[in-house]
Formats: sequence, C-alpha cells, structure tokens
Amino acid sequence: MTRVAVTGASGFVGSHTAQALLAHGDDVVLIARHANLAMFPTSEHATWVCADIDDEAALARAFAGCEAIIHCAGINLERGTQTYGKVHVRGTMAVVRAAQATGVSRSALVSFLRARPACGSVYHESKWEAEEIVRTSGLSYTILKAGVIYGRGDHLLDHLSRALNSFPIFLLVGFGSRRHLRPVSVRDVARVLVATVHDERLSNVTVPVLGPEELSLEQAVKRVATAVEKRPVYLPAPIALHRALAWIFERIMKVPLESAAQVHILAEGIVEPVLAPDRLPDDLLPSTPFSLQSIRDGLPSMQRFTIADLRGFRSTP
Repeated sequence: MTRVAVTGASGFVGSHTAQALLAHGDDVVLIARHANLAMFPTSEHATWVCADIDDEAALARAFAGCEAIIHCAGINLERGTQTYGKVHVRGTMAVVRAAQATGVSRSALVSFLRARPACGSVYHESKWEAEEIVRTSGLSYTILKAGVIYGRGDHLLDHLSRALNSFPIFLLVGFGSRRHLRPVSVRDVARVLVATVHDERLSNVTVPVLGPEELSLEQAVKRVATAVEKRPVYLPAPIALHRALAWIFERIMKVPLESAAQVHILAEGIVEPVLAPDRLPDDLLPSTPFSLQSIRDGLPSMQRFTIADLRGFRSTP
C-alpha cells in the first residue's frame, strides 16, 4: 500500500484519479482549496487537506509520509486571484519544493498536449513552465501531456450537452475539414496516473495521452448530439468571431460557454503533441472509444443554460 497525495482532488481529473488510487488499494491524501466530503468521506484510506496550491508550508504538512504526488490542480480560465501564474507556475513550484522538503520520491504532472513556450497563449506557456519545473526538480517524474479529456464531471460533455439543449444552432470553429480532436476518457487518464506511482517504466518521461480515435470537431459534436437526441444546425464560423464570443462569455458567465484558451486550442487542433518525446507502453495506451455509450456514461443530467449561469446572479433560497 502506497500513500499518495493528489492535488486538485475536488476537480475533474483529480477526483477520478483519487477514486482509481483508492480502488487500487492506496492511501490517498486529497488536497484542494475546499474539501468535498460528499465525494470522498474521510476514512482511514482517504484524508482531506484544505490548502491553496501555492501554500508551500501547508503542502509540506500534507505530503508528510507520502511516497508520491499526482499534481492535477489546474485551471482553464483565470478568475480573480486564480491566475495561470499562481496555479500552474507558482503552484507547481510550491508542490515541488514541498515534495523535496518531505522526501517524496515520485511525482506526476497533468499538463496539456500542446503546452510549449512562446506560443502566444498564456495557458499553454504556463503549463510548459510547470513541466520545466517538474523536469528539473530532481524527483522521479512523469509528465502527462493530455488532449481533450471527457467523462463524468467534465467541461466538454457538460457544456456541449447544455448548449445542444439550449440552442438550435451550433457554431463550429473555423472552416474546412481539418481534424481537431482525439478525446480521451478520464478513466484511461486516471489508470495511467495510478501507473505513474507503481510502474518504473513511467519514470522520468514526458508522454502524450490521447484517445484511440481521431475526429473533427463536427464529428465529435454530432456524436454528443446523437447521445442527447438533438439535431442542431451546424454552421462554420471564423475564429475571430469565436475569440470575440469568448471575450464576452468570460465576462458575463460564471463558467463561459467558450473561453479564449479553448478557442486557441481548437483553432490549432488537439491531435499532435508538442515537446513530448516519450511514448506510453502499449498496455497503458488509452483504449476507450468516444462511443455513444461512453458519452452517455459521462453525461450530466439534461439541463439548459439559464440566467443562473450569468455572473452576479444570486439564486434565492
């Protein structure tokens, strides 16, 4: 039995990873700004620690007795003090320093498939900085450069299904038949992250993590539409329009329908890794298809976008 700390444990990838670790028989320290006891009640094998991701002292206390850390904390939209610099860069630096101080021997980082320096996207660049911090830490590391991850509690299926239930038209990003996505199931990602703790083949590697099927954005959306029994009209729209819409949505919605980072990601495609020199062992390659069944397994309850999704809206008790 191994004691493992998971940052971002109340988030999408972090929560699924914690579940996979517990199923494997590991002890898990769940680290997040706010504990979610409904998700993981405190037990002898699951312990919550509430801490900001850049609080090195609190992280060091949480890491005491841990042999490995899986760093899942991340954001795809800046809000207030939760900036890419704080969460991705300073947060990763605090995680690494706390790990070094407490004798943790292994670390894993969830990064993004196309994270790289000097590309014009603060999101991509901050993820790359986090990678470099982990690679030069002196710890045994695994960096997962993941593409679009889907599953229960994600942004992709949640927002797509709500958009398809709310609007009769779906605006595609850009023109032409360029292929955009290789969706990867969060269960497959969690399985790889558990392996980073126990499998020496994943020591000191940077690996891409992609689903088994390559799809255009239109094909992926149509598959989700079929799963939710909707038939919208699909219209290609210029990237400039999507950037303008993202600017608006980020300012008026609690969770934007689309964000600037997401538009950048879709505009360049999410099938080719950048600066990921290593390869997953064949037995760890994601194999879950983006099928109607896997989509339905990850869908939330059917909802529409409403006024409650706007920033500043306060629901009455």
